[in-house]
Amino acid sequence: MTLLEFARGPALAFAIAVFLLGSAWRLWTIFRLPRLADRSPAREGAASPAAGALHAIVRAMWPRRSFARWTHFLTLNGYVFHVGLAVVFFGYAPHIAFVRRLTGLSWPAFPDPVMYVAAGVTIVSLLFALLWRLTDPVRKTLSTADDTISWTVTFLPLLTGMAATSEPSAAILARDHAIYTTALSIHLLSAELLLVWFPFGKLMHAVLFAFSRGASGIRLSHRGVNV
Repeated sequence: MTLLEFARGPALAFAIAVFLLGSAWRLWTIFRLPRLADRSPAREGAASPAAGALHAIVRAMWPRRSFARWTHFLTLNGYVFHVGLAVVFFGYAPHIAFVRRLTGLSWPAFPDPVMYVAAGVTIVSLLFALLWRLTDPVRKTLSTADDTISWTVTFLPLLTGMAATSEPSAAILARDHAIYTTALSIHLLSAELLLVWFPFGKLMHAVLFAFSRGASGIRLSHRGVNV
């Protein structure tokens, strides 16, 4: 078995299984936590639980004006990274072909130049985020091994993906076999490492953020707090 066959076969199956089962386990452990009923009456004019949750989720997408002066860069950089990562994964033609082989789903791809710019901007954004975490005294104090590992497993697929992209996507899709097998294998393994780590580290916030913000919004709106 070659390294590419291993990456496309057992390693991929293992990574997907860990990702799905681990994510389900995290959600199950959260939802099974005991919850005490709020017996206090809702404040007059309080929003419904659904409205309070939705408002909190949307409101937290941007910092309050009183904090914006110190957080504008970090907020914008976060959006650049998240949007760029989504564009790279969902918009690159070989990635779409990969998803189609696994699930049968497909959609139109972005032109290659758009993908190259998005990948480059995302890499720079990640480097800025790391630099800020290493130099800001507060963030440096609050950082844990989880932050370092999560940053690394996110950065590696971008870096190895750029290294494996040496020709137009149309030429890659036109062949029935890979030419640069080592680079492709490393890229696949790095993406699989991200899938394995996802349920157990802070990357799980991609799923949990809506639940945590929504729960806070429900509690605060019930008490009449304007979030």
